Amino acid sequence: MEPSNIDTSPLFASVTLGPYTLKNRIIMPPLTRSRSTQPGNIPNELMASYYTQRASAGFMVTEGTQIEPRGQGYAWTPGIHSHAQIEGWKKVTQAVHAAGGIIFAQLWHVGRVSHTSLQPQGAQPVAPSAITADNVKVFIETAPGAGALADPSEPRALSTDEVSELVAMYAAAARNALEAGFDGVELHCANGYLVNQFISEHSNTRDDQYGGSLTNRLRFLKEIVAAVSAVVGADRLGVRFAPLFASTDETRVYLGLVESDPHHTYIEAIKLLEQAGIAYLSIAEADWDNAPDLPETFYQAVRAEFSGRIIYAGKYTTEKSVHMLAKGYGDLFAFGRPFIANPDLPERIANHWPLNEADPTTMYGGTEIGYNDYPYYQNS
Repeated sequence: MEPSNIDTSPLFASVTLGPYTLKNRIIMPPLTRSRSTQPGNIPNELMASYYTQRASAGFMVTEGTQIEPRGQGYAWTPGIHSHAQIEGWKKVTQAVHAAGGIIFAQLWHVGRVSHTSLQPQGAQPVAPSAITADNVKVFIETAPGAGALADPSEPRALSTDEVSELVAMYAAAARNALEAGFDGVELHCANGYLVNQFISEHSNTRDDQYGGSLTNRLRFLKEIVAAVSAVVGADRLGVRFAPLFASTDETRVYLGLVESDPHHTYIEAIKLLEQAGIAYLSIAEADWDNAPDLPETFYQAVRAEFSGRIIYAGKYTTEKSVHMLAKGYGDLFAFGRPFIANPDLPERIANHWPLNEADPTTMYGGTEIGYNDYPYYQNS
């Protein structure tokens, strides 16, 4: 528990985000929980309960939600490409709105971070280039309701026409999100997944207009942002990155695909987002023990180049959040594991109440246990 003398009131000053006024600056970020109904990866009443419990966040972003069947890399994650999935998400958004919450859908495609057992007809995953992801595991179903970690399968490279088709799929997913009642969408461009794979010099060796120079490697991102903005409006769009500058743990490098010049890579990407006028930029910092901090110069450059709202996440505490807000580096702060275990997290922070600890054995898959049964402080 953090010291009770921290003044948390700055985190409870209202702030605008696009057309919305947020009641606080405490955000629930995307958190994969793998509770969708099978078959079909359909959002359900259990998920509606989970998100509604946490509607006191300034706003919430859903767990990663695959935009098409090939976009899945983990068992039981929800999609937003079928009619049944859209209808399932309506249960979530309607319940959240009834509770006074704001919720965005995170549009996700894992690219090469997948397995043939998760792909349509057992095909190879798709990627910018035919380079297998290493130092990462996927989660596959081994029997009904049971799963196991596995190495990703070798991907095949997308054709140029297929890349353009994927841009259209992102736009279609955005339309589906609006139909499902979401307040906006976030593009998952982090953690070594498809958009990150196009950006990275390590996973993109293409020789067409989507590969080679940094300008070309950023083209897929630029086209998706334009296509999705045309559907939802730039003021209801966010983008998430996970830049890494160094790693003390080489097994975790995939999370950010460490570039030879990460500062230049991501600042150039952020300049594109500034030009597009999107509502917010979400920066997921490394969150494992002894993970490297982002350089102060990077925080400064992000703020200098981006005029929208900036969200930071990654083992953030109230103390660190208040510090970053006072420095002017960030506007909103995301708390992942604390929100899993504390549905009333903003109230706990405001009152310096102790936090529940998240149960690591119930993070992915399962029932309501370790999902929507964590107690509120007043009931614990």
